[in-house]
Amino acid sequence: MLTHPFDRRRFLEQSGWLLGAHLIGNHSAYCATPQFNSDPFSLGIASGDPLPNGVVLWTRLAPDPLNGGGMPNENVSVEWQVASDEGMGKIVRRGTAIAAPGMAHSVHVEVDGLDPARWYWYSFKAGAAVSPVGRTRTTPAVRSRLDRLNFAFASCQHYETGLFTAYRHMAEEDLDLVVHLGDYIYESAGREDRVRKHTGAEIESLADYRNRHALYKTDPDLRKVHALFPWIVTWDDHELDNNYAGDVPEDKTPRAAFLERRANAYQAYYEHMPLRRSSLPKGSEMLLYRRLTFGDLAEFAVLDTRQYRTDQPCGDGRKAPCAEALDPKATLLGPKQEGWLLGGLGRSRARWNILAQQVMMAPVNRVPVPGESYSMDQWAGYPAARTRLLSYLLKRKPSNPIVITGDIHANWVADLKADFREEESATVGTEFVGTSISSGGDGSDTSPSVEKILPENPHVKFFNQQRGYVRCGLTRDRLVSDYRVVSYVTRPDSPIATRASFVVENGRAGVQKA
Repeated sequence: MLTHPFDRRRFLEQSGWLLGAHLIGNHSAYCATPQFNSDPFSLGIASGDPLPNGVVLWTRLAPDPLNGGGMPNENVSVEWQVASDEGMGKIVRRGTAIAAPGMAHSVHVEVDGLDPARWYWYSFKAGAAVSPVGRTRTTPAVRSRLDRLNFAFASCQHYETGLFTAYRHMAEEDLDLVVHLGDYIYESAGREDRVRKHTGAEIESLADYRNRHALYKTDPDLRKVHALFPWIVTWDDHELDNNYAGDVPEDKTPRAAFLERRANAYQAYYEHMPLRRSSLPKGSEMLLYRRLTFGDLAEFAVLDTRQYRTDQPCGDGRKAPCAEALDPKATLLGPKQEGWLLGGLGRSRARWNILAQQVMMAPVNRVPVPGESYSMDQWAGYPAARTRLLSYLLKRKPSNPIVITGDIHANWVADLKADFREEESATVGTEFVGTSISSGGDGSDTSPSVEKILPENPHVKFFNQQRGYVRCGLTRDRLVSDYRVVSYVTRPDSPIATRASFVVENGRAGVQKA
């Protein structure tokens, strides 16, 4: 339990970290020292994007979180400290950051000067208010030997359709980091007939998106996991608009209006995530794809399959592929990101190469052969782009490619084939698809309709649609993925269990049941 108080001694130095004059707007560099009537750290604290010598520390001052934050329209000085002990007695770094109204009084501190591969503790202070103590971990030195890495990945946490009980259990795991694969919030209007209720109508303005992110961060189980482990985050569609593709919305909203909405959503996403300045939005654009390494053991390529994708070639929904799907210009990643991904895989010297991304890569045919019906919003709707990636894996053979995926509120395990139409085609990697934290409600162990079509998809090794997350243990010899599921999310205190476990062995493409 991280309950130790902050060291209240006045800090001796400032960090020099500022968000930049363009974010502060017309406000002067003067920093107010406000008096708070309620906790300004109501949204918690977080860390992310760890490096060997540092990490991003995040918080947002919000004494009235669901009504715009409740902060004065001026800059506020926020002190931060990093310690090498949980009691915060051995301070190793400290400084002051600016919480500016133009960034919703969020703070993103890029701490450096830390030692690799070790735990640290941190806290913030604004005026007389002190945050909880958080814990984070740096990565090993680049290419240094690492024998083990434990992480969990999660996605799809619809506030209205279920409680975040899975995060309460995740907080008890022995993890080095958490990877979130998108749908951190949902954009829809509130409904009366659900477990909890969104505030307001479907969100579109910057204020709307800020309030929705704040609502989600009021969940104590989510805040606890943020405080315990560094996170690596990427988005999917619901951080903006369901099934959007680049600059194409779900509905018939004019492009200019949609790009304004996209700028609002991207801005609020950055404000609420532990991301580096390199991801700072520029209007309706935000660089989110990036690479993080963990010694010589693992390299994560974090992808963005929303911002740069072309519109679904055959339209949305489930259907048979159309001729347009074979157009080589149809892309989920965009040419620049795709080149970055392939080039990085070709240069990687990591034992395990993990692609952290949003939508299922392996196709699942939903009707009996010879018929075809695939989800057009997934990689199955962009088969030419998928073939380019899988052909590269077959030809260049980067070490142990693993794809981790969210999006579809169900657990799947599938081998990735060079050619899915040929059962004997070479296996080039494995995909682990994680279910939702809460989206879709309680779920069920299986589905009769899915069970019927599994024989038509021999590359699929597992299906389950309960709620939960995937816990992964990496060693030099193997990856073990445990599918951790809760029994229900529509009422509190569900127990958790491991529904199934799977193994990928170093140097042997394909998955086995543990």
